[in-house]
Amino acid sequence: MALIAMAVWDTVENKRTRYTHETLHNLLNTVDFNAHRLIISDNGSCDETLDLYKRFFLHFIEKYPYNNKLRIIHNGKNLGTAEAINKAWRLREPGENAIKMDNDVVIHQSGWVDDLEFAIVLDSKLGIVGLKRKDCWENPEHKDPFYKSELKMLPHVPGCSWVVIEKVNHVMGTCQMYSSALLDKIGYLQQPSLYGFDDSWAAARCQVAGFYNAFLPHINIDHIDTGGTDYQKWKEHHASQQWKEYHEVLGQWRNGTRSVYYNPFKDRE
Repeated sequence: MALIAMAVWDTVENKRTRYTHETLHNLLNTVDFNAHRLIISDNGSCDETLDLYKRFFLHFIEKYPYNNKLRIIHNGKNLGTAEAINKAWRLREPGENAIKMDNDVVIHQSGWVDDLEFAIVLDSKLGIVGLKRKDCWENPEHKDPFYKSELKMLPHVPGCSWVVIEKVNHVMGTCQMYSSALLDKIGYLQQPSLYGFDDSWAAARCQVAGFYNAFLPHINIDHIDTGGTDYQKWKEHHASQQWKEYHEVLGQWRNGTRSVYYNPFKDRE
């Protein structure tokens, strides 16, 4: 069983309700919620999105009656992506793998959650396994060592198909599964501020903790927010202001002067 966590911050200005609508209904068509569950962590979205949740809930219980696998956390304000995801992951059950998923993604294959989990079952050192966007730079022929990937075949289970992964340094955070073993070792997501680098930091911490990162290249996904909006430009500018801190902390993890473990709730418990 896996926990899918989705952070949502839709406003009248950023006009992202339409993306959330498409993503949620795609999930309903591609994920078996008898086996998995979904927690939406809402950062104070507009009324249009709140109305969307009500309609989606009705569709959900129509398809999965008497099912308690859907939950919405109302944070009341914009906590940032990582903090919102952390609040959902805090409800993770023992042994449960966890997915961080953006609310502007369409996945073109049913059973993709099961495929991600199966890869982790086949190799216990696979810490983060994600679905690859078309605009990712990682490929086996890339000249930059950071973006150069390696195609790898996982151990075979008789009667099952062979599984090929693309081993990488960094898994973009659009849709990625974190193994339960990894989360038990490194804890929750970190980021310098509201947006930016939580996926990059997690990938680095994963490697320092003795695991590795990969994509499942056979599953096609679309990032339906094509960018270029004022909202996207604001996010990119916001993240760029944390560039120096990102590299400083990255170095501390790699030279062992900073622990990879992080629990933002420790002081509140």
